[in-house]
Amino acid sequence: MPHIDFNCDLGEGCGSDAAIVPLISSASIACGGHAGDAASMAETVALCEQHGVAIGAHPSYEDRVGFGRHDMDLASDAISTLVTNQVAALAEVCVAAGAQLHHVKPHGALYNRAARDPEVAIAIATAVHAFDPRLILYGLSDSCLTAAGTAVGLRVAHEVFAERRYDADGRLAPRGTPGAVIETQNDALAQVRLLIDDGVVIARDGTRVRLQADTLCLHGDRPDAAAFARSLRSALEAASVNIRAPGSDA
Repeated sequence: MPHIDFNCDLGEGCGSDAAIVPLISSASIACGGHAGDAASMAETVALCEQHGVAIGAHPSYEDRVGFGRHDMDLASDAISTLVTNQVAALAEVCVAAGAQLHHVKPHGALYNRAARDPEVAIAIATAVHAFDPRLILYGLSDSCLTAAGTAVGLRVAHEVFAERRYDADGRLAPRGTPGAVIETQNDALAQVRLLIDDGVVIARDGTRVRLQADTLCLHGDRPDAAAFARSLRSALEAASVNIRAPGSDA
């Protein structure tokens, strides 16, 4: 049976986490950079534990005003430090709750920078490996980040997106450009079905782009995120896809 992880970015103060968590298999939790604090991390970790959802850290640039979506030119050691500090903050919450930290997935502009910039990618991967080499690194499918994770000895999960368009090079279309975000559930479901059936997406220029799909992301900050999650879960189940977190034998 084909399988995929269904993940969502949570703990960002968007109000729909409790409705989303029962539908997903892993969550990436904001840990203070773009959103989140000790209380929100504890609440989201508890939700994940209640529903058997794998817990991940979602570190970002220190950019609460811009929700972590403003790119920054930082030295490698500064990137390593912010990643380490934010992962450690969530790990501390996990220890207090008796929970296990499962993965790390950068957020927003840091994620996109790491997808194309080998130096940023290796800074993140090295920091994660130094913190805990058992953690899984989530990154854009076939990107610099997944390559860096593999190079330093981490397990990696190649990530695809339900409601973001791609360009012909396999990178996400930049936010703010025409068609970058898929607005309707029907169009997003069509993209997911093509990924499941053929392992490809249709880029904005019509090119068929082949992607490795270990984990499927839905952004939790969408106003319709809970309804979207229900639709995606139903579509995956209807296609007889086993939904499970990376590294799980379930």
